Amino acid sequence: MSDRIEIRESESGVVRVFDVDLTRAEAETFNRRNGSWPLQEALGAESLDPHYVDLMQVEDLEGYGLSQYLEQGMGVSSHDLEDAHVLIEGLKGTVLVVGSGAFGGQAQVLTPRKPLRLVATFSEESSPVQFEPLPSAGAQVAPAPEEARETEVKKKSDAAMSGRVAMIALLVLFVLTAAVVWVAS
Repeated sequence: MSDRIEIRESESGVVRVFDVDLTRAEAETFNRRNGSWPLQEALGAESLDPHYVDLMQVEDLEGYGLSQYLEQGMGVSSHDLEDAHVLIEGLKGTVLVVGSGAFGGQAQVLTPRKPLRLVATFSEESSPVQFEPLPSAGAQVAPAPEEARETEVKKKSDAAMSGRVAMIALLVLFVLTAAVVWVAS
């Protein structure tokens, strides 16, 4: 297979389905990580996180189905699956499902070769972003730095003015006390 699949560093929410031309016993050996990982080598991946890689037998999904697995387990939209229904339901034997997380945010180029054959690429369904009012006043936006600085300056000015008034009052009391002591002596 000479297909090249570019994985971008920012890729997320992409699910790829491969047909794997191996028997159940061969698939177990193919997925065994013992110093090397034949599955990773056949995919042509520089790095691959096994937590986001599912090598399975379609027959094991009996009663559930690969389409339902992709929709409910991987978050693929039912609309996307309708478009690829014939391809997905036509798969028999071993399949490989790889999510974007398998690449760990590392840009790389995959060069899959036998026994792998890319069947379909899907995007995970995502909820639309909603902007709602924040629940409490504590979660509101803080004042802009200029506003905060003005408030801080104002507080410093009020405190400085109070200190000056107190200083003048103490000086007046000192002068009056000194005058009383001088007159009394």
